[in-house]
Amino acid sequence: MDLNDVIGYALRIGVIISVILIIIGLAFLSGNRDFSELVSPTSRVNTSVINPTKVPISAFSGNGLDLILLGLMVLIATPVIRVLIGIIQFAKERNILYTIITIIVFFNLMLAIFILPLFIH
Repeated sequence: MDLNDVIGYALRIGVIISVILIIIGLAFLSGNRDFSELVSPTSRVNTSVINPTKVPISAFSGNGLDLILLGLMVLIATPVIRVLIGIIQFAKERNILYTIITIIVFFNLMLAIFILPLFIH
């Protein structure tokens, strides 16, 4: 299998899993009596206080909001996986310039996802 096929499958599967998780989360939330408050533009739900490491555990215990957040985390991880596969692909082709550029892109993604939120409050 060609790495371009792997990239295509990774992107498709990531998006499909994300959509499924979000739809299931919405279905769980729609049965909640506070659903109308959660979907309101003036909702008091503050995602900045949610611990991302606890989201998968809460999601699989049936928490609708955490299922939605897990779906969003999968959606965010999908292009990151694509960049990682790109690093492998360019390294395999021995294309040093594009390998270095893709590593820089990966570093920037990791910085934006994990480091910068620590400084923004």
